Amino acid sequence: MKDGQLDEIDRKILRTLAKDARISNQKLAEAVNLSPTPCWNRVKALEDAGVITDYVAILDQAALGLPDIVIIEVTLDHHDEDLLARFGSALAELPEVMEAYLLTGEYDYLIKVAVSGTAGYERFLRQKLHKLPGIRQSRSTFALRCLKRAHSVTP
Repeated sequence: MKDGQLDEIDRKILRTLAKDARISNQKLAEAVNLSPTPCWNRVKALEDAGVITDYVAILDQAALGLPDIVIIEVTLDHHDEDLLARFGSALAELPEVMEAYLLTGEYDYLIKVAVSGTAGYERFLRQKLHKLPGIRQSRSTFALRCLKRAHSVTP
C-alpha cells in the first residue's frame, strides 16, 4: 500500500482474507503471486493503515440456539446527545444485538438481533429493549432467509 492507495495486489489480499481470514501467509502469498515476506509486509501495512481492522470467528446462530433474525426499527422520544449516547451504549451491551445503526429518516435506529423464535423475541423486547431509555416506538420484522451475508465489501 503506497501513499494510502490500494493496488491490485492489495485488493487480491483483501478479497482472499475476506473469504478465509485463517489462511496461512504461505497460501495467501501463493494466491496473490507474491513470495511470503513481501506478502506478510503488505498484510502488516494494511493492518497498520487501518484497512484491516480485525480477524473474527463467524458463529452459526442456529447452532447456538438463536436461529431467528429480527430487524427492529426504533424511534426515540427526542434526539439530544445525552439520550443518543445512553441509548447507544445500552444497546451495545445487549448480547442478542448483532448490529445496530443510527439512521437518518423516519426511524432513529436499525437493530439486528438473534433470538430463539417469537417467544425469545418477546422476552428480548419486554425484558431488554423496551427497558432502554427514551424509546417512543419500535417496529419489527422477522427475516425469513439470509440471501447474502458479507462482513465487508472488498474493492
